[in-house]
This record gives sequence, C-alpha cells and structure tokens, in this order.
Amino acid sequence: MVAFFLLIGILLLVFGIGFAYLTGPWAFVVLGVIVVGLLGVLIYDLTQRKHAILRNYPIIGHIRYMLESIRPEMQQYFIERNYDGRPFDRDTRSMVYARAKGQDDHKAFGTERDIRALGYEYFLQSAAPVAPPENPPKVTIGGPDCRQPYKISLLNISSMSFGALSDNAVLAMNKGAAMGGFVHETGEGGITKYHLEYGADLFWEIGSGYFGCRNDDGTFSPERFAEKAQWPQVKGILIKVSQGAKPGLGGVLPGAKVTPAIAEAREVPVGEDCISPASHSAFTTPRELMEFVAQLRELSNGKPVGYKFCVGSRVDVLAMCKAMLETGITPDFIIIDGAEGGTGAAPLEYEDTVGAPLTEGLMVVHNALVGAGLRSRIKLGVAGKIALGSDIVKRLIQGADFAMSARAMMMATGCIQAQKCHTNECPVGVATQNPRLVRALDVEDKGNRVYNYHKLTVKEAVQLMASMGVDDTRKLNPRMLRRRVDHLGTRSYASMFAWLRPGQLLEDPPKTWALDWRDASADAFGLADLDPFPHLREYENASGSSKNSHAVHPMYYPERDDEQDSVKTEAKASDAPRPEGQPG
Repeated sequence: MVAFFLLIGILLLVFGIGFAYLTGPWAFVVLGVIVVGLLGVLIYDLTQRKHAILRNYPIIGHIRYMLESIRPEMQQYFIERNYDGRPFDRDTRSMVYARAKGQDDHKAFGTERDIRALGYEYFLQSAAPVAPPENPPKVTIGGPDCRQPYKISLLNISSMSFGALSDNAVLAMNKGAAMGGFVHETGEGGITKYHLEYGADLFWEIGSGYFGCRNDDGTFSPERFAEKAQWPQVKGILIKVSQGAKPGLGGVLPGAKVTPAIAEAREVPVGEDCISPASHSAFTTPRELMEFVAQLRELSNGKPVGYKFCVGSRVDVLAMCKAMLETGITPDFIIIDGAEGGTGAAPLEYEDTVGAPLTEGLMVVHNALVGAGLRSRIKLGVAGKIALGSDIVKRLIQGADFAMSARAMMMATGCIQAQKCHTNECPVGVATQNPRLVRALDVEDKGNRVYNYHKLTVKEAVQLMASMGVDDTRKLNPRMLRRRVDHLGTRSYASMFAWLRPGQLLEDPPKTWALDWRDASADAFGLADLDPFPHLREYENASGSSKNSHAVHPMYYPERDDEQDSVKTEAKASDAPRPEGQPG
C-alpha cells in the first residue's frame, strides 16, 4: 500500500514537472510551493507524537482522517437504504420534508419493508371503513382539580429550549403552532420573547434548574412562577422529571454559550455555567412530587399541570400511583418519554443503554394507572421518535391520548439530521447560536412548513383510523395492532401483553405485578433499599412452574393461551372500545 502511494506521488511529481515545463516559469513557482508545503507536512508528521498513523505513513495518512470526516455524509447519501437509517430513515425524513413543503408524499411500486421480519407491526383495517371527521379530534386535558382545562391536538411540539435551538428556529415553530392551533412546549430553558412572538399556546416546562422561576441560589421561586404562569399564552405546566435520551442525568450549558439573550430567559448571569441538576430540589419523593403538582396548579390559577419522565423501575411508577391515592392529588396529564427520544447532547452510553423504550414505558404507566383506578383522571402523552401519522395511531392503540414530537418538527424547520447539534455548527441554522448559520433559516417560510407538516400528519393519522373503522380515538383498542413474533405467526397487543382491569391492583394484584406493588412506597423513589434479589421469589410466585418462559416478564400475561388470539379469532363483547383509557 505504501509503495502504491509512493509510486502515485512520483508520477504526480513527474507530471507536475512536465506540465510546468510546458506552461511556463510561473508553474514552477506553484509546483515549488506545493513541494515545500508537502515537505513541511512530512516533517511535522514524522516528528509529532499524537498520531501513530501519521508517523508511520506521513502525508498519505491524512487521507484516513479526511475519509473519516465525511463518513456520516457518505453513509447517509450513498450507503444507507430508504428504510434502515438511524435515528430516522430516509423514507421518514423524505415524508416529513414533503409534508412540510405541502408536496405529494406518495410512493410507487409497493413497500420496501420486510413484512416477514420479526418485530414487524401492522394495523388491522376494517371491511367497512368510515369517513374521517371533518375536523381532527382534540383531547381535553384537565382532571377534577383543574379549573382551566385545555383541548390539545393529537400532535404537538415537544421539549426544545432556546439555547439548544436558535432564535429563528423557535420563532418558526411558534409561528407554525399559532397557525395550526397546537401546543408549543418551551423546553426547560424557560419562556423567551421568541416563544411569545406569534401567540402560540405554550406548555411551560419546569426543569430541575427552574429557569425563569428561580431564586438566586437556583431553588424554585413560587412568586416568579406565579407571575409568568398567569400569562394568557401559558395553557399548561409540565414538570420535567427525566428525559428519554439521558434519564437520571443533569446538564451544563458552558458559560461561553450563556449569551445575554439566554441569560435573560433563564434568569442566570451572563457568561457563567448554567447548571441543570440531575434531580429536583423541590421534591425528592413521590408524595412530594404530587404536592408540587398541587402547588403549581394553585399558583397557576388552576391550569393543567403534569410531569414528564422516562420510565425506569416499575416500582417508581407504582410509587407515584400510591402517592396519588394517599394524597388525593393527581396530575392532569403525564408524558412518557421513550429512551429512543432525542437530545441536543448526551453521553452515547446513556442514549444507548439507559431507560425504557416508549412501548414498554407507555405500557407500564397506562396499566399502572388503570390498575390503580386512576386512568380516567389523567391523560397520557408520549414523546420519542414520533414523526408520522402511523406513529401517532400506534401509540394511541397502546394507551396514549396525544403525542409530542421534537426532531420531526426540527426537520420541518429544515434539519437535515447532520447530528451536529452539540457542536454549534448546525449547517441549516436550527440547532446553533452562530449568527452566520442562523441567518439562513427564514422564519416565515419555515413557520409555514411547520404548520403544513402538522396539518398533513394529523390528517394522515385520522385517515388511518378511519380505514380501521374508527372515527374517535377512544374506539381504538389493542386488537387493532399486531406484531410478527416468529416466522409463522403474529399476535395482537391484546394477547401479547397483560392489560390490567380498573382497580385490579387495589383488589387482587396479578402475580407478575404483586411484588412491585408491595415494594412501592409513596415516600421513596428507587430500588436501592429494596431486596436485591426479588427475582428469585418472582420466578416461583409468578409462574408456578418453569415451563412458561414468559412468566416473569413485567407485561406478559402467563395465564393466556397463545392460540386464543390467532388470526382466526372472532370478535367478542370484551373487545369493545376502551372507555376512559382502558384497554380493549
């Protein structure tokens, strides 16, 4: 290989000398400059001590670093197929772009997906489809203690702070949300003048840094919160407990990035590190969380208050339920953030290995609330890789009431999935504070695109439901979504997972839930103080025998017969639509 490149170098040098001889003396000057430059690189490569490749292969070793630098672009544009890119595949991105531009998003010749692959999921259409409603349905958020309920769209803008996003990106999203009548969630960076520019409905996110409502020592300020919570644009309050992409981890915005505009919004000093702790100082237990919910609801004059978290331990979820039962306080909504969710920056190991995926997390929370008799009081939202109408319908079937989307909204604003959000070098001006890059993002045009994307995606979700014979989201049930579990068969979500009956945890917890329900406490989060080896008893108590390999899965229902939900199963009375968030 070295000899090959050496031969190429000699041939280029000979060619250069011949070219210079034919073109004139000035060409010898240019050739001399090139040779001297390469000689300098050669000397540097041989004497530097950081890169072994350059010391062993001077000059030509730089080719390796050049190719490595363009690897992401080569992968995205020339190697990946339409359906296997990550985090979002080409088909998904193309559909978002097309809808944002108001263009045709149809595709010819049939699916490219492998519909025989394990894990493939599909909806069951009806032999008698219905007409979709003229106006897309909305969901009313507001429990018994809420004095200002709010009707929320099926799809809304999820958590993204100014600072993570540019001012123009926030403005464009706010404009689109105002035009479409859907929620613009502020992110934990607080409410800025950009969030107020076009008058969109806001959900104000309160993170562990309490930005926009904090005392000088970083603790929560009820007075500052009450002042802003009364603003008419603020329609709801969201407490951020954890984030799907990095649950259990705080964050630091370096002082160099704390510009005057960011400092004004977050109420922190200019140029100083802006710290978001891993946990809240306002509460440390499930009981205190519910009391904080009640406090914010009172300070906001009865506006909907909820919280967002990525599911970890099921014991924590059940502890929240016990806190609700013991205090009589319930949030108006809960948003489950899946581990597949996005972020501007997070350690790769957190992104890849911490937290429950959205399907499992949603199943746990929905069933826990149903089993505790609380589901009818609380609406469930979902966030984490929601981009298409089919994503919305899938989550509604699994138990959600509405959806939030961040990265798809970024793509509607112009994001090309360059994955440079943490470098301040976003090439399209969405996730950067560099004025030169931000100026390329036209607020008027991109605001219209956000509106178009939302409108057409919700329309597609409603059309999918209509094809399934449903004109109301409450009529969806888990029998309508199936997954291929092996090369011969598929199963519906109704048979594949356990669905608790209303109040079942209070009366007779099923064996697969009893241990966690017993260990959950309204006065403690976490597993650290519990029996470190409960699974030994769980195997015995949950299964009764060793022949059922699914017996200890937290969601599998060991009493079910695998054959009862074959493709030939007839509809039964128990398959009626789910009332108040109950499963079919």
